[in-house]
Amino acid sequence: MPQYILKRLLGLVPVLFGITLAVFLLLRLIPGDPAIVLAGERATPDQVEALRNQLGLNQPLVFQYFAFLGNLLRLNLGNSLISGIPILEEIRSRWTATFELAIAAMIVAVLFGIPLGVLAAVNKNRWLDQLTMGGSLVGVSLPVYWLGLLLIYLFSITLQWLPPSGRIGVESGLSFQPVTGFYVLDALLRFNLPVLADVLAHLILPALTLGTIPLAIVARITRSTMLDVLGQDYIRTAKAKGLPDRLVVFRHALKNALLPINTTIGLQFGTLLGGAILTETIFSWSGIGSWIYEGILARDYPVVQGGVVFVAIVFVFINLLVDLSYALVDPRVQFR
Repeated sequence: MPQYILKRLLGLVPVLFGITLAVFLLLRLIPGDPAIVLAGERATPDQVEALRNQLGLNQPLVFQYFAFLGNLLRLNLGNSLISGIPILEEIRSRWTATFELAIAAMIVAVLFGIPLGVLAAVNKNRWLDQLTMGGSLVGVSLPVYWLGLLLIYLFSITLQWLPPSGRIGVESGLSFQPVTGFYVLDALLRFNLPVLADVLAHLILPALTLGTIPLAIVARITRSTMLDVLGQDYIRTAKAKGLPDRLVVFRHALKNALLPINTTIGLQFGTLLGGAILTETIFSWSGIGSWIYEGILARDYPVVQGGVVFVAIVFVFINLLVDLSYALVDPRVQFR
């Protein structure tokens, strides 16, 4: 196991190098000059040029990239060009919001996706199967920004059941002092039920919006994998012995179908971290996604570079954890 982990960690080095290079180059292709944005419209050409020289934007791209890479290796991501706040400080204050939203969305996807996939597989080619797979196709096809606005209009404006944006209400936020940055966990640790109810109310709509696509994908993968397992000889043997259908499906079939489902859940969770930009922007969620979006609009190179590299590193390590979890799901798996 330790040798396998070391090998995988060494294999991540070229991946992370490629990610940093792609982020750096693609960001430079975005139209606009951050020096002009920072200096303002009334700045003279000399002032803009002086600012570009101060920020190192006049240097060749090769020198800029190696300077960025060197700072990254020293865990120095620089400061925001607009606010001047260190990037690491911004990430430290925002990553919990993104992770809390991603975890909630993944809980929605798993709690509904796996049972729906199993239900569709057991009722293959019946109306329940067609309804479930048709619904999953709709879920994958719905644009996140449209679904988010639709949910806000329905549940916040029309029915007025849930708040339209933010992580916590104004009144609750004035008296609430978070410890870990995960508001749900902090409210539980402090046994503050009113704040917990308020935080969960703010979390429901963003989690549903973000979790729709992974829910549909998990349901379809579960159905496909379950169909393969249900056709195996040992399943027919279990049925021939007179075991109840529920026991055959959930103890024998689903247990042996978990590896692909586990992989899909891990990949989807990593995708949620990067795909939360639209959801966080729509719901005014103060996480990494909305912060990166603001950095793109402002041509704030350090913000976008630091945010994207952070999400990419987390995504890569989540994939590693998914690989290592195979041994827990299936003891027959051995690492070499």
